[in-house]
Amino acid sequence: VQLQASGGGLVQAGGSLRLSCAASGSIFSIGAVGWYRQAPGKQRELVAVIPSGGSTNYADSVKGRFTISRDNAKNTVDLQMNSLKPEDTAVYYCTARMLITGALRWGDYWGQGTLVTVSS
Repeated sequence: VQLQASGGGLVQAGGSLRLSCAASGSIFSIGAVGWYRQAPGKQRELVAVIPSGGSTNYADSVKGRFTISRDNAKNTVDLQMNSLKPEDTAVYYCTARMLITGALRWGDYWGQGTLVTVSS
């Protein structure tokens, strides 16, 4: 089972990027999915999360600029990032709480990270 993130890159301030994350493998069910980020010298922080049921949650710093969405049929979660700022520069990680086929309990899985660089 793995999460594969893509879509990072270099963009100027004010620009947009769309990150995508796809889960693959013997997945029985997926619960909450989300994105975290880690800037150089800083701790990893939550960006946005979608529970399996219920409303989305965003970090205050990205509200109104970022939109998280999921496609349960494709096992994907995307992050649309608009009006990007230099302080959004970080490695972005997708995460998913998943129940693997044959497993006894849910586990938290992480993608490999994708770098987003916003130039001023």
